[in-house]
Amino acid sequence: MAPSAAAPSILLLLLFLALLHPAAAAAARHRHRFSASLHAASPNASEPPTTFFEVDRPIRPPRGGAVSGPCSTLLLSGTFGATYGRPPVTAAYTPPACLSGGGALALAVLEWSADCRGRQFDRIFGVWLSGAELLRSCTAEPRPNGILWSVSRDVTKYAALLGEPGEVAVYLGNLIDKTYTGVYHANLTLHLYFHAAPPPPPQQQQPADLIVPISRSLPLTDGQWFAIQNATDVQSKKLSIPSNTYRAVLEVFVSFHSDDEFWYTNPPNDYIQANNLSGVPGNGAFREVIARVDGEVVGAVWPFTVIYTGGVNPLLWRPITGIGSFNLPSYDIDITPFLGKLLDGKEHDFGFGVTNALDVWYIDANLHLWLDHKSDKTTGSLLSCDASGLDLNVNSEFTGLDGQFVTSARRHVSATGWVKSSYGEVTTTFHQRFSYENSNVFRKNGTVQIVNQTIDAKSGIFVKDTSSVLLSGESHQVFPLYLYTGTSEKVGDEYSLVSLVEFGINEKKTSGGKLGFFYSSLKNAQSARGTMRVKKNLVVSGLGKTHQVFKYVGTDGCYFRDVSSRNYTILFDRSDDSCSKGAYGGSSAKLKDQPARRKLLVKKL
Repeated sequence: MAPSAAAPSILLLLLFLALLHPAAAAAARHRHRFSASLHAASPNASEPPTTFFEVDRPIRPPRGGAVSGPCSTLLLSGTFGATYGRPPVTAAYTPPACLSGGGALALAVLEWSADCRGRQFDRIFGVWLSGAELLRSCTAEPRPNGILWSVSRDVTKYAALLGEPGEVAVYLGNLIDKTYTGVYHANLTLHLYFHAAPPPPPQQQQPADLIVPISRSLPLTDGQWFAIQNATDVQSKKLSIPSNTYRAVLEVFVSFHSDDEFWYTNPPNDYIQANNLSGVPGNGAFREVIARVDGEVVGAVWPFTVIYTGGVNPLLWRPITGIGSFNLPSYDIDITPFLGKLLDGKEHDFGFGVTNALDVWYIDANLHLWLDHKSDKTTGSLLSCDASGLDLNVNSEFTGLDGQFVTSARRHVSATGWVKSSYGEVTTTFHQRFSYENSNVFRKNGTVQIVNQTIDAKSGIFVKDTSSVLLSGESHQVFPLYLYTGTSEKVGDEYSLVSLVEFGINEKKTSGGKLGFFYSSLKNAQSARGTMRVKKNLVVSGLGKTHQVFKYVGTDGCYFRDVSSRNYTILFDRSDDSCSKGAYGGSSAKLKDQPARRKLLVKKL
């Protein structure tokens, strides 16, 4: 078959998405993203709404000591209809009266609750308080009978912001027409809990004294995030920090869309050029976010591969959504070693870029600062810095549309510096070490694509004064991903798509020192498979099955959940929050990662 008509998984779906809605093409033109209008069967609109959810550990007040609450305050109630390209919904923020009641804040939880009815794409949205982002999330895709969902995020670390008057802003760009009728109705609520008695000694460092947003300022007709549009685009903001700062952590929010929504599936440009596939996203299958201060690399983010609620096959994410889709992760970079360069009272440039980026990445950050209240001035110096660059290799082998390209990457960043304050002279070392492997295979004249990828990210912090170790901690995250998609040849106006997705998060964290010992282990694995039959740009039949196992064990408690669904119906749901070994469900808690099993699942599809 000629190259121009040989790859329905690339070209046919690209055309299909472009036809869905002209104004939505910029946000929906990738081959793996589908609209919520694609119903396998239209349910009775008189049925009760369906509750969607992301599996996560419930947020509870810290153990030890009596805790009162919640003290709940509605921050904003909004309706998001034709909101694309319009200003965010805003509301004045006044600190709740209970914050000045004398009790010590134990926990702060931001809750987003929403409903929608009709048809609609998934939509990315953000919540900001005084310019600092508190939540990045994706909407659920509605049904004619309606859906409900909520997202809760622990925002205790933003205590400094919560205690000051400001402005809440929510941007959710939505489109309404005769076909896409879904209007999102949402409430944003803050729940506060307080220590009824003097709190126990902290096992971790207290929240920052000041949070400085690195984002765009209102008024806007978009979110307050920066939009990174290509590999050379660097977005930044100049700011100065207080002269009595003794610690600084950069918290980075990241999401990827349009041509880079599925960046880990993108073929290299030479494959696209050789097969005359104009319009197909390229630049290969590797991306990283680089954080810079005054042009100098201070850290990196190799992001988790979030799949939004319309991704691959939307029937997979109903009612269990993809990992991270309702509560996108943020990433911390400790820049304390660089304070010696920042304590001069001058403005400094904080910037972000994305390696190999295509349009578009949304990025902003919050700079968390700890201040020395016993001194007007701290001093410091950068002792060493190693950000030697990215080691990236791509090996490609193709015959026509079929073949394989294998991408590997490595990066190491480390910095050491000292800061002298009323706490003494403290030396901090922060390091990051990343590795990346991606195998991207095209078969059957480009109609089958198989992605097998692993991101391995380690970071560590070592803090000491002249006599002892104050803190020594490490975080190790592994993000495995397996994605199979196969598309039949188009016959008339009809074709079919099969898909298998397995991905997750394996994470271990440890810390020790004068602030106490902390340990946690998280294994969060999701396996989803499904089929869709598409006719005249509508899914006329389909299947989605999802199984997820979540297991958390830590010094702050335990949580286990094993849940499975099939086309909106929960097949089973088992959970436990005890720390006994028998609480974790035996063999059902394992999602086997074996090629033979994957071949069997694909065959069944």
